[in-house]
Amino acid sequence: MSEKIVLPLTYSEQSNTSYHTMLALYEDMLLGRNFEDMCAQMYYRGKMFGFVHLYNGQEAVATGIIKALNEHDYVCSTYRDHVHALSKGVPAKSVMAELFGKETGCSRGRGGSMHIFSADHNFLGGFAFIGEGIPIAIGSAFQSIYRKQVLQDSNPLRVTVCFFGDGTSNNGQFFECLNMSVLWKLPVIFVVENNQWAIGMAHHRSTSYPEIHQKAKAFGLPGVEVDGMNVLAVREVAQQAIERARSGEGPTLIEALTYRFRGHSLADPDELRSRQEKEAWLARDPIKRFKQHLLNNSIVTQNDIDQVHVKIKQEIDDAISFALSSPEPEVKDLKRYLFVED
Repeated sequence: MSEKIVLPLTYSEQSNTSYHTMLALYEDMLLGRNFEDMCAQMYYRGKMFGFVHLYNGQEAVATGIIKALNEHDYVCSTYRDHVHALSKGVPAKSVMAELFGKETGCSRGRGGSMHIFSADHNFLGGFAFIGEGIPIAIGSAFQSIYRKQVLQDSNPLRVTVCFFGDGTSNNGQFFECLNMSVLWKLPVIFVVENNQWAIGMAHHRSTSYPEIHQKAKAFGLPGVEVDGMNVLAVREVAQQAIERARSGEGPTLIEALTYRFRGHSLADPDELRSRQEKEAWLARDPIKRFKQHLLNNSIVTQNDIDQVHVKIKQEIDDAISFALSSPEPEVKDLKRYLFVED
C-alpha cells in the first residue's frame, strides 16, 4: 500500500487553489521563518534559556499540512515545535512570551521552547523526548472515535496530525502506534519530517531501510513520500490523507523529505554536515521557491508580497515587545497548574 510521489522541482499548476489561499500559505511560511530568525537573535542576547531548536528550512511541511486542517483538528509536535504552534493558530506573541519564560506565554512560562501547548487551539504540545508525542496522538485520535461513536457528536470526525523526525522512526513507539492506528482505524496522520539528520547522525547511517514511508507496508496503511520543500505538493498529499482519515478509512504515513538550515539546536556548532550538502538544500529554499512560483505565474503581485513582509515584520516586532514587557511567573505560583483548577 506504499505510494511514492516524486514531484519535480517546479510547482505543478493547481487551479483549484485560490489567490487568497496561496497568499495565506506564503504568509504562514514567512511568519515561521522570521519568527525563528528572531528567536536566534533573542537567544544569543540572553533572552531565552536552555535548548532552542529552530525549524528554518522545513516550513513547507508545517504550512502544507496544518493549514489543510480545520480548527477542531489536533496537532501533536516535537521539541522543534514553535512553527507548528504558529501554523495551528497560536498567536506569535503567546509563543514568544513562552520562550521568554513569561506568565503570558501559552504554557504560562512553564514549558519553554520544547513544551509549547495550547488547549484553545487543539495544539497538544511539543515533547522533548524522541517519539514521546506519538502515543499522545494515538490517544487523541481514539477520543475522536469515541466522541463520534459513543457520544454521538454530530460534527465531522476530528483528525490528529503527529509530527516527528526521521530518527524517531527507529523507535518502538513508532511501530507500536502504527499497528494500533490501523487495528482501530484511527483518524491520525503520521508525518515524518525527514530532514536527513537525527541530531548528529545522518539518516542513511542509522537505519537499515532509509525509505521510511515503505515501513507502512508492514502494518497495512498507505505510505507516501513527498517533496517537503514544495508547499503545494505537501498540501495536496495532506488533503488526501485528511479526507481518508475524516471519512473513517484510517491512518496515513507521510514522509516529507526536507532539511533544517541551522544546526540541531542553537547550541550546535553544526560542524558535521558538509558545506556542499547544505548549499544544495539551501538552493531549494521552500519560501524563495514558492514566492518565485507565485510571481512567475502572476498569481500575486510584488506589492502583495511586500505587504505580507510588512505585516509579518510588525507581528514579530509586536511579539517581542509583548514578551519583553510581560511579567515573570511569581514564586507563590510555583506549584500552580500542576492539577486542574476549579
